[in-house]
Amino acid sequence: MSELLTYIIKNLTGTDEFSVTEESLEGTTTLQIKTDPSIIRHIIGKEGRTIKNIRRIVAIKAALEGKTVNIEVSEAEG
Repeated sequence: MSELLTYIIKNLTGTDEFSVTEESLEGTTTLQIKTDPSIIRHIIGKEGRTIKNIRRIVAIKAALEGKTVNIEVSEAEG
């Protein structure tokens, strides 16, 4: 699922200056996006619409695989 999320974000922002980490715990996969603040606004979008739609797309893929997924966005450190 991290490949799908990476593909979406790379095409949405036009850059690859972000990282996506995947962590699985008790049947739930958490995908963590870390990037600088100037790119976060493109990922979240106006009124959070973009990130909601990204979450929907990834949730559909997760449902097809019988999994649950959470997506978190945060600033990269340093």
